[in-house]
Amino acid sequence: MLRKRSRFRDYQEEARLYRSRAIFAFLGIIVLVGLLVANLYNIQINQYQDYKTRSNDNRIKVVPIAPNRGLIYDRNGKLLAENRPVFSLELTPEKIRDIDETITQLQSILTITPEQVARFHKERRHTRRFKSVPILSQLTEEQVAKFSVQQHKFHGVAVNASLKRYYPYGEVLTHVIGYVSRINDKDMSRLIREEKDANYQATRDIGKLGIERYYEDLLHGTAGYQEVEVNSRGRIIRTLKYVPPEPGKDIVLNLDIDLQLYTHKLLDGRRGSAIVLDPNDNGVLAWSLVRAMTQMRLSTVSQVKPIPHY
Repeated sequence: MLRKRSRFRDYQEEARLYRSRAIFAFLGIIVLVGLLVANLYNIQINQYQDYKTRSNDNRIKVVPIAPNRGLIYDRNGKLLAENRPVFSLELTPEKIRDIDETITQLQSILTITPEQVARFHKERRHTRRFKSVPILSQLTEEQVAKFSVQQHKFHGVAVNASLKRYYPYGEVLTHVIGYVSRINDKDMSRLIREEKDANYQATRDIGKLGIERYYEDLLHGTAGYQEVEVNSRGRIIRTLKYVPPEPGKDIVLNLDIDLQLYTHKLLDGRRGSAIVLDPNDNGVLAWSLVRAMTQMRLSTVSQVKPIPHY
């Protein structure tokens, strides 16, 4: 039986095959590197401005600032509608080591219900850790004083103030002055239609009835803004530009609040209304309306002639 012959290796052929494969691989690497360099050139040179704009949009945010609402006076300079500070107790989760323990300690000096605690935790889950979350709103002066005395014990807890509309004469002028309330979908649709929505981005309330609604544009003012630099998590690093808001204009009405109170007292709770006009210009000096007559149209509020106060 003949043995199977062994084939001799052709080293020259193997070397030639190795060189051809190496050259092919080298050319492939050159092509891929060329494509990478071309893509980098396109991004860094040709599309530089586009990516720079996108980067700035992610890095720089415009934060709107709500203006203070204008005040309303009667003809003698007495306040009929003003802005009063309201205080809320807010916690910043990032600065608090144990939130539950902190809330328990707060409950020892302030009345915090389980419902308020549950609402706080619900809102906290949808808020960034470095932003404050309110747990109590509309604190009384006594509550503010109690917390202020022991504030040094609560790191990450603070009392913040904001302005809220207040009407000193309540129901006596509700049908004339009207009121402000939260902006709803209907209000927002109207603002968008009138191209005024940009001025209300930081505003929560809007005039709903009476003078508050009729002279909304005058009373609201112009919103300001600040350009801030933020990091990837949305934390504000620094303020680049600040444009203060322009507060709303104060207005002075023809109404005489003393005469208004007098006519309201004469009605003595009986159904009816009383209107007192100025004989010189037909301006409304007083308009009392008993609440029982809610069916009366309030469109005549426009007869009250305000004078812009600058």
